[in-house]
Amino acid sequence: MHSNVTNGKLIHPELSYKLTGLFFEVHNNVGRFGREKQYCDFLESILRRESIKYEREKNIPIVNISNEHTNRADFIIDEKILIEMKAKPMILKEDYVQIQRYLQASGYKLGLLVNFRNRYLKPIRIIRINS
Repeated sequence: MHSNVTNGKLIHPELSYKLTGLFFEVHNNVGRFGREKQYCDFLESILRRESIKYEREKNIPIVNISNEHTNRADFIIDEKILIEMKAKPMILKEDYVQIQRYLQASGYKLGLLVNFRNRYLKPIRIIRINS
């Protein structure tokens, strides 16, 4: 589940590695103790600078047993990669589940989970589990 490989092939390798470099730029400029919105705003300015196609706060319709909810992914990059950005002491199981639900509902194959609160930034790649 936490890989960038499916069926022996990397998923969007060039774009995902470029994004990883941009996450480090955000982390180095904003620091460890910013707010999630600050990280998102700074990443957005870099994406514009780099001319990378993106959507911010894209609605992802999630259907559950009782009704349909709409959740928002922080970014969708080039209609290929979903990004969730966090600024919290630790990533919890719920964070992984949230991205997996977004991937299943949207059809995207790759999600990147980034927690900027960590001293050493380590973006996590999550691939969609086929249903």
